[in-house]
Amino acid sequence: MRYFSALAATLFALLIWQGIVTLTGLPKFILPGPAVVAETWWQNRWVIAEHTWITAIEVVIGMACGTLLGVVTALQLANSRAARVLVQPMLVFTQALPVFALAPLLTLWLGYGLWSKVAMAVLIIYFPITSSFFDGLMRTPSGYLDLARTMQASKRAVLWHIRIPAALPSLASGMRLAAVYAPIGAVIGEWVGSSQGLGYLMLLANGRAKTDLMFAAMLTLGVFSILLHMVVRRATARMAGEMR
Repeated sequence: MRYFSALAATLFALLIWQGIVTLTGLPKFILPGPAVVAETWWQNRWVIAEHTWITAIEVVIGMACGTLLGVVTALQLANSRAARVLVQPMLVFTQALPVFALAPLLTLWLGYGLWSKVAMAVLIIYFPITSSFFDGLMRTPSGYLDLARTMQASKRAVLWHIRIPAALPSLASGMRLAAVYAPIGAVIGEWVGSSQGLGYLMLLANGRAKTDLMFAAMLTLGVFSILLHMVVRRATARMAGEMR
């Protein structure tokens, strides 16, 4: 039923897209139709695949680093009042800074290679993961904690056997959000300075007025984000099941 709904929503979106193209009569270098984009995608499939592979590497490494960093930060915040006083305001402050303004600095510091894009992906997913996991750790059901206190469980045992398992659904929610945001971070990094990746391909196509190729790259990025979200959702569901 879920796959049928997704297929129906996709067909509906394609019909609306084609309807707008037909009704407005816009030339294809301004708004290509879905059939033109599909044909362009097929003709350039190997080029798109090559750039998708580069973006995928940036996103996967960024997801791994951002998740690890966010989990460690949330654990420190949950266990230390001093960390909450000193670090939490800084985390909120960093979210007020536009990532577009930071991208040129990261390129300047880390160069035009892989790591400036990974850093952008980490920056954009770090706060959602930290915030969601920290909230989960701080909202452990009081009955569990009372039982652990009655059984004189150590602080470490309470953390590993009660607080972390209880917070996993919140961490999973943050990771699902991260799976959507991480490709955006990588592409922003590619827009600022890169010679590979889907963001670079979009800029290249836009500069040459190849709107159909730009649409093909954007749709490929969208499909990649959906697949990544599905993989993360399944992995986090399995992780939560094993921890119970």
